[in-house]
Amino acid sequence: MNDNHEILFCSCGKEVKDLNKLKCDDCINSEKANQLTGFLLKKRKNKTLVNYWFKIENKEMHCYHDKEEVKHKSLHSLKGSLIDDAGKTKINNIYYFNFVLYWGKKSKSFLTTDETEYHKWVSKIKNLIGYANIKDFYTITNDLGDGKFGIVKLGIHKKTGIKVAIKVMQKSLMTPLDVELTYREIEVLKLCQHPKIVRLLDVFESKDYIYIVMEYLEGGDLFSFLEKRSFKISEILSSKIIKSLLEALNYLHSYGIVHRDIKPENILMVNLSDNSDVKIVDFGLSKIVGPNEKCSEPFGTVSYVSPEILERKEYGAPIDIWGIGIITYLMCAGFLPFDHPDDNEVARMTICDPPKFISTKWADVSPEAIDFIQKCLFKSPDKRITLQEALLHKWFQQTNEKMKE
Repeated sequence: MNDNHEILFCSCGKEVKDLNKLKCDDCINSEKANQLTGFLLKKRKNKTLVNYWFKIENKEMHCYHDKEEVKHKSLHSLKGSLIDDAGKTKINNIYYFNFVLYWGKKSKSFLTTDETEYHKWVSKIKNLIGYANIKDFYTITNDLGDGKFGIVKLGIHKKTGIKVAIKVMQKSLMTPLDVELTYREIEVLKLCQHPKIVRLLDVFESKDYIYIVMEYLEGGDLFSFLEKRSFKISEILSSKIIKSLLEALNYLHSYGIVHRDIKPENILMVNLSDNSDVKIVDFGLSKIVGPNEKCSEPFGTVSYVSPEILERKEYGAPIDIWGIGIITYLMCAGFLPFDHPDDNEVARMTICDPPKFISTKWADVSPEAIDFIQKCLFKSPDKRITLQEALLHKWFQQTNEKMKE
């Protein structure tokens, strides 16, 4: 063995056989597989077409004036891009094959008269950016509900036949902030793995739409569940639902995630039974908050939003406890504690008025349930019951004992 033999390792950890190449054969072959060169036409601002030499390398598309040029004139990163394989188009009586790359609202169009070249470029770019068409995987059928930027549709996985809920969001209806909140929702759902939180199954994106694929829960939302029963359900069922929500929130808060929009419409029933379990959905307004961090954005739904948000004060995780208190009140009484046709009056009541328990409907509600609601609805977040205290509240102990009877 030659003691002077130099051993060089590639960045991937494998030994480099040819010291002149500085990379192992596997990495060299992988790079070659991801490379593509050829001429494509680009549209100038005056709409004339210019022929350039393009080279794809390391998820970057380099543009050269000609094939022999060493220094590129421009480059387009394929990271974070979307592709629209527009297909055949006619310009000045000549047919071209056209694909468009999008980076947000910015786009670049590329054309060729050669159909084989067109498919080669489109296929390579789709492979590099991880492109997938939702219609290749799911059959999209009837509507399940409406959303702010689109609709929720029933989907059926083509191979397994499993039903899913697909949130279809139209980008043209969304502001940049709306898009940011949607991406935030996706990231939160990717992180969450809890039986009381809806599961994210897949995400697809085109230049016009974002598709969020989630598990399908056939029971509908909690508000519809209550409405169908004239807002009359047993206290035992109410406590079971609230305990499930607290367990989900405890999981979220352990990761620093504040939901910020806890309301019946964002709680889904797993099935159609009277004793159905629940799952939290819609994380579009959620935010990851550090241990000593506070929020200030005025998010939420007026009938369920906490006083500190309405007063434009900094806030944190206790706002989710407030939402739990409002929902518990609604389930026990059949109406909201702070309700009025005028949203400004609802805000005033939320900030100034204590929740009232004088209706005859409270006659059959246990003192433990009322105590729980009062502790959730303290105006000051510092005095509000904590999640850990809520989970150990005597109301749940009482209802657990009744379930055993």
